[in-house]
Amino acid sequence: MQTTTASNEGEMIDAGRTAAAGMQAGDVIALVGELGSGKTHFTKGIAGGLGCHTDITSPTFSLVHEHRGRELPIFHFDFYRIESAAELIALGWDDYLDAGGICVIEWADRFPELLPAATRWLHLEMKENQSRLISPMKGP
Repeated sequence: MQTTTASNEGEMIDAGRTAAAGMQAGDVIALVGELGSGKTHFTKGIAGGLGCHTDITSPTFSLVHEHRGRELPIFHFDFYRIESAAELIALGWDDYLDAGGICVIEWADRFPELLPAATRWLHLEMKENQSRLISPMKGP
């Protein structure tokens, strides 16, 4: 994915939908950005692009939401409230990575050491005009 600007929630969802093109089983998408930068809206677009039409909300308190797409399951994580790598592993992290779906992770920079080398990292940044800049990045 190349750097993209989204001016509103709809454009953020569209950017996620575009990013979903070509995703395949085992892909891990790491989203990094401050609160309100659009991580969940971007994930809504990914899910829609993969044929999932359920309500996509932030898994802040449940830590992970599982969604069924047209062909692939989508595992939507929020690492914000996870306290340690051990807690993430106890949640079944390795099982999710091996489940043949797409893992989309909000606040992925909290545990980069647990993400596969092929993880696609994206930085979401709020701009002064309330637009969002979505940029590929190397892992932290």
